[in-house]
Amino acid sequence: MGDDGVASAGWVSLERVLSGTVQRTGAVAAGVYLLSPDEPVLALTTVCGLPAKTLAPWWRVAVSAAGPLSEAVREDRLVWVGRQEDMARLYPNAAAGLPYQFALAFAPLNGTRRWGALALVWSESHPPSLTRRERGHVLSSANRITRVLDGAPAVWSVPEEPRAVPLRRSGPDPTQTGLAADDLLQRLPVGALGFDLQGRITYLNDAAARMLGRSADSLLGTLPWQAVPWLDAPVHEDHYRAAVFGRESVAYTAPGPSDRWFDIRLYPGDSGISAFISPSLRERTPDAPPPRVTPAPYTPPRGAGTGRIHQLMHLAAALSQTVTVADVIDAVADQILPAFGAQGMVVSAADAGRLRIIGHRGYDPRTIARLDGLPLNTDITPVGRVLDSGVPAFYAAPAEMTVAHPQAPALSGKQAWAFLPLLVSDRRVGCCILSYDRPRRFGAGDRAVLVSLAGLIAQAMDRALLYDAKHDLAHGLQQALLPVALPPVPGLDVTARYLPATHGIDIGGDFYDLIRLGDASAAAVIGDVQGHNIKAAALMGQVRTAVHATAGAAPGDVLARTNRVLTDLETELFVSCVYLHIDLAERRLHLASAGHPPPLLHRTGPAPHTVALEVEPGPLLGIQPCTAADYPVTTTDLPPGSLLALYTDGLVETPDTDLTHSIAALTRRLTRDAGRPLDELAEHLLHHHAALRHTRTDDTALLLLRSR
Repeated sequence: MGDDGVASAGWVSLERVLSGTVQRTGAVAAGVYLLSPDEPVLALTTVCGLPAKTLAPWWRVAVSAAGPLSEAVREDRLVWVGRQEDMARLYPNAAAGLPYQFALAFAPLNGTRRWGALALVWSESHPPSLTRRERGHVLSSANRITRVLDGAPAVWSVPEEPRAVPLRRSGPDPTQTGLAADDLLQRLPVGALGFDLQGRITYLNDAAARMLGRSADSLLGTLPWQAVPWLDAPVHEDHYRAAVFGRESVAYTAPGPSDRWFDIRLYPGDSGISAFISPSLRERTPDAPPPRVTPAPYTPPRGAGTGRIHQLMHLAAALSQTVTVADVIDAVADQILPAFGAQGMVVSAADAGRLRIIGHRGYDPRTIARLDGLPLNTDITPVGRVLDSGVPAFYAAPAEMTVAHPQAPALSGKQAWAFLPLLVSDRRVGCCILSYDRPRRFGAGDRAVLVSLAGLIAQAMDRALLYDAKHDLAHGLQQALLPVALPPVPGLDVTARYLPATHGIDIGGDFYDLIRLGDASAAAVIGDVQGHNIKAAALMGQVRTAVHATAGAAPGDVLARTNRVLTDLETELFVSCVYLHIDLAERRLHLASAGHPPPLLHRTGPAPHTVALEVEPGPLLGIQPCTAADYPVTTTDLPPGSLLALYTDGLVETPDTDLTHSIAALTRRLTRDAGRPLDELAEHLLHHHAALRHTRTDDTALLLLRSR
């Protein structure tokens, strides 16, 4: 069997197992998400029981996304969401794009490698929890799919559009009952339609054809919102989705052509949807109010197309969680590209009269290098004109682009483009360009929704650009206040690390320093200024300057004089600090503390061990007048090969854990790993603590010194 035969057999096996999974678990639909080989994205590869187009906003989901699918893959566990209320509580962003009542389960697919996840959907009637038997069925189904994936690892690729799997059900032969059913439906005075799981019309009686204004032959096999213009409206899309996802019947009244109104009822099932349409009994008259229409959550211009409403909601939810420009680029690329079938994306911003590319997908880096830095008034691409005018531009084929910009098609190699200005209150933030590998016509609905999406992107991008600018400024200030490099001290090896907290753009007041006092002596200091802001960073710089000015004096005097400086500044912030005088000639260590966590000393020898140095602490710097502050000095031996660890509380503070226990745990780790090279040891200590805390809420400074 050739490669094509192996691939075909593999897909057939996967589809058979997926269809069997729906029957075995009692779910109404199932899908297989596979990890993309090129980026950290889960792509919907195969779906059974739901129309693939209905799921367009969720064809691609970032592994880092805050949702049950990504969580199942990241944490390698079954994730169950039994009710819409649970979805809204646990995953509010995901719930914004799924306003329906149903139950979900996501099971990871891990075999010879991490493949992705199995997704299962149950109707609203399912109880809010999984039974033990159902959980077993879900996990065994995931194992079956994993074995299929493991059996032909080279076969699986991510298609442009998910493969639709027919739901195989046992039952009577349709050919034996088809004529009788047709006669029955033709006798009905109401329009009757049948849709398959992909939303295509599989049957309609003569009454339905008359009401829709088209012949039966022209409607069979088509999607209703494409074949009948007045069905391409948000009210139909929203109720259709509610029926598909919730597996509950839906009834509503909606306007049709020629000022007529229709009652529409949808009855979903495992093989598709049955629909009945009839003239509304509440036809509009001059003296009667119009029939009530259930509103959709958002009403874009007519022609927006199925999937676009929820694409807006889904993207808005995703963009609400973005912080940096890179976050925005990832969210836009993961949501917009698959929904609109685009293969490329470029986001440019105006910077000092030039176009700077701040993000891209689907382009050769050499092409990006040629486009980056073009002047705003360039004729090579329409970006400058779009930014200047604020009017979007759409090009369906290279011939259209060539008229105004002859060089553009050859430069990018694309065949169609949408240039979307990113505007915030008439201020030009940038331009988002979607591009296609084939010519594409942009209908009125596509253009309207793309312009709406551009508004969402512009708001997020404006926030992200401001965040990045402030973050870069804060990071630059922080780095300027810390030592560029630690001075070499004969007989002493040293390394240091500084790790800022990850929340917001705040900068901190943690600091460290090493001061060479002579060929055989040095001073080491580490401290923590209260707060995470510019004031804390500025005070940290003043404390470092004060310590430098008095370094070489007795440790208690250094801290007392530094406290005097802070008292004179009348600052509201306090500082913890520990100062060490290292005498390498005498192998002695003299230290004083201002309320700081104790240094750790690891001694080598027949019985290597680490101790937290017992230092009688003095008051925090800046908390007491200079005349009342006293900082006792502690002296201890420093044998050759000893290792000193100075740190701030960001390295040892863990939620719900006593600080004493955390310091003891750090002491044990240092005893176990002290033999590592200093740089490797520093990274190991930081990463180990980060893994325990998951998120950092405080800055961390670490200074390691080893006597030779």
